[in-house]
Amino acid sequence: MLTRRKFLYTGGLTAAGAAVVGSVGLVESKHPVIVRIEIPLRRLPREFDGFTIAQLSDFHYEDHFSVVPIRKGVDLVNELRPDLIVLTGDFVTVPIVEYHRGNGYRFAKNSGPCAELLSKLRAPAGVFAVLGNHDGESDPSYVVHALQRHGIPVLMNRALPLERDKARIWLAGIDDVLEGRPDLAATLSKIPSGEVTILLAHEPDFADQVVFAPVDLQLAGHSHGGQIWIPGIGAPWLPQLARKYPRGFYQIGKLALYTNLGIGTIRMPVRLNCPPEVTLITLRTLEPSKRT
Repeated sequence: MLTRRKFLYTGGLTAAGAAVVGSVGLVESKHPVIVRIEIPLRRLPREFDGFTIAQLSDFHYEDHFSVVPIRKGVDLVNELRPDLIVLTGDFVTVPIVEYHRGNGYRFAKNSGPCAELLSKLRAPAGVFAVLGNHDGESDPSYVVHALQRHGIPVLMNRALPLERDKARIWLAGIDDVLEGRPDLAATLSKIPSGEVTILLAHEPDFADQVVFAPVDLQLAGHSHGGQIWIPGIGAPWLPQLARKYPRGFYQIGKLALYTNLGIGTIRMPVRLNCPPEVTLITLRTLEPSKRT
């Protein structure tokens, strides 16, 4: 039987452990790390070999905790001097209670100061965004307006070409899968057959549908990597549509997928073994012998 002394001792250890995790996790949540990855694409034109894309995701702006890693993330990206910058959603946070009540629109206003920070990002090919599920549950038109007012176009079921010398690839963005009106067919409809397509889609597990479309690379966020990652076990909790592909690189048939761990946090401003991430992707042309 559990005696009173053992109960208090066990409770004390649990509280102490939680305090240590919280303290360490709070520090980790403020310090973004750079993850560099090379991704070969089967159809990539040689003119785009070495083309770099910086990805930031899941900002969840508020002016006490997430503002710190957002500022640091912006500085890190600009120091990397990428060719292109992509932002894969969740600029604001709608608390879970408000999700159920349908009052999320009150939190859209945080997209303004978030967009102001992100407006400092610089890349020769531009800075582009898609919305996440929290943006869609708030007031998506307000979030879109805030971003575009600060010079950040939002791709909602549309694509645009990126040119280098005489070659071309396409950057596409889909409305949020969970809370928006996604239309993958419309998004890709203007892209000529055979041309490389990079799709921004907030939820990574949407890749199981994207794999059947002519898309070469999907860039996603949404998972936060769980914010807490236990070695050998994984994340105690992951959101819907981020449980199959929660972090890092995946090859799904001919589709390459990268899931960014995000910059901000939700519920608790804590990260453990899961630091805020700035991803620098370098595209590579696949050798002819490996193109199958």
